[in-house]
Amino acid sequence: MFKKILSIIFFLFFFSSSNVYSQEKLVFIDINYIFSNSEAGKKINKEILNENKKINSEFSKFQKKIDSEKETLLTQKNVLSDEEYEKKLRELEKNFNEYNSIINTKNRDLNNFKKKVRLEFSNNLNKILEDYSKKNSISMILKKENILIGKTNLDATNDVLVLFNKNVKKISVK
Repeated sequence: MFKKILSIIFFLFFFSSSNVYSQEKLVFIDINYIFSNSEAGKKINKEILNENKKINSEFSKFQKKIDSEKETLLTQKNVLSDEEYEKKLRELEKNFNEYNSIINTKNRDLNNFKKKVRLEFSNNLNKILEDYSKKNSISMILKKENILIGKTNLDATNDVLVLFNKNVKKISVK
């Protein structure tokens, strides 16, 4: 008799709890897609790309200049005294090292800028996701990259992208 009552209680508990869990709403979003395709994300990505091109162009120009100076120095090797040749070689290496330091600093600054942009993007996105989850009674929002398989009707990326474009016009970093 006790086992029968226990079985009935377990049965009722199991079905009542599964009903509660089935009412929980779960969605996922592709954060990288939103960053790449939002109007603010496109603007900031273009800015980052232009800065990267500028750094690469400067480096390429400097590399050509150093190569040219090196060629000139090599052609003058037989004409210059050993001391003069060594002096010019050291000066060339010094210039190269200084410029490498400048390029490294610019690259580090660009990477720091990218991190700040991502943080600001995340902060803006989190505010939008909070409102979205409240308005749509969503219990949990997951990152798409953390999901192995999911129904496409659970993908809220486009809805969130529309809200992000509506609410965030520019990502500004101080």
